[in-house]
Amino acid sequence: GLLLTALHQAGLATLTHTPSPMRWINHVLKRPPHERPFVVIPVGHPADGAEVPDITRKALDDVLVEL
Repeated sequence: GLLLTALHQAGLATLTHTPSPMRWINHVLKRPPHERPFVVIPVGHPADGAEVPDITRKALDDVLVEL
């Protein structure tokens, strides 16, 4: 969360991506087999006119189920 927030505050666009399977990344980056990637974070400058949707969290009462 902190890395993504810092990048967004710096004016960069990011997203998290967890493709499956991810072993191909080891081959592309020439990394040893004991290293296992678990997330890809592309970072770049947003296109002109790009907008981030205004997403709000649901209220706890909307998602909490008590048993």
